[in-house]
Formats: sequence, structure tokens, C-alpha cells
Amino acid sequence: MAGLIRVGMADYKVGRSPSSLISYGLGSCIGISLYDPQSKVGGLLHIMLPDSNQARASDNPAKFADTGLPLMLNDVLALGANKARLVAKIAGGAQMFAFSNATDIMRVGTRNAEAVKKILQRMGIRVIAEDTGGNYGRTVQIDLATGAYHVKTIDRGEKTI
Repeated sequence: MAGLIRVGMADYKVGRSPSSLISYGLGSCIGISLYDPQSKVGGLLHIMLPDSNQARASDNPAKFADTGLPLMLNDVLALGANKARLVAKIAGGAQMFAFSNATDIMRVGTRNAEAVKKILQRMGIRVIAEDTGGNYGRTVQIDLATGAYHVKTIDRGEKTI
């Protein structure tokens, strides 16, 4: 399972060291990594929306924070992660477009970030790093050998959180 595993929009993948998981083009979407530093097992979820109950019916639970996170958690645990050791890192949640009459419903990036943090808290998983907000896109990659979460942008450089 070594190598670079691509995670599409409204998708998630899980793996173990020495693989890396990568997701491209996060705007208002959030990339959530779960990682167990002892077993070196983790996952990456690319959600588009915060809540499946506030959207039209979808046959893709990975599109939403409330349905995608439990699925990824179950798969990470099935690979050998221990829930008590899991840590989360999140990136994305940008406000990609400016609206002069923006309502709360248009603040998708902010709503995504808030929902993800609340769900992770309810699941008992600590968010140990985040890079959210702003008005620019990101590409994220988690190295399952180290747990390093790399965040790349076009004009704002790269960082590891």
C-alpha cells in the first residue's frame, strides 16, 4: 500500500505507513486527517458540506462532515488505529468568493470548519493543528510514516502543521 493515495472531493481514504494521502483543491471544503502515531495508521477525508440534514439527499456520505467522519473513523480503527491515540488536523474552509450581502448560509467554509471541530469533539478526538479560513485554496497531504500534514497553496507557500 506504499505510495501516494489520492483522495477526491467528497471522498476519503485510509492507509498505513509508508503511504501518504493527498487531496487537491480544497476551497471551502475541509481536509480532515486522523492519525494514530503509534500504529502509523490514518485517514484523509475531503468534505464539501457540514451537515447532510441541510442538503438534498445524497448517496455519498463522504460529502458531509456528519456522515463522512464516522465512516472514516470506523475504517481507520479497522486498520489497527486506537481511538484513544487518534489526533486530527484540519485545513481548508476558505471563503472563496466575496458577497456584498453574504448571509450565514453562504459562509460554507466557516460552517464546515465549525462543524468538523464539533463532531471531532463529540467523537473524543483532539484537533491538534489547523489551517482554516482565508480566501485561498489548499492542497493537503498526510505522511502516514510521521503524521506530518503538509498544506500547499499557490501564492502563500507551503507549511507543515
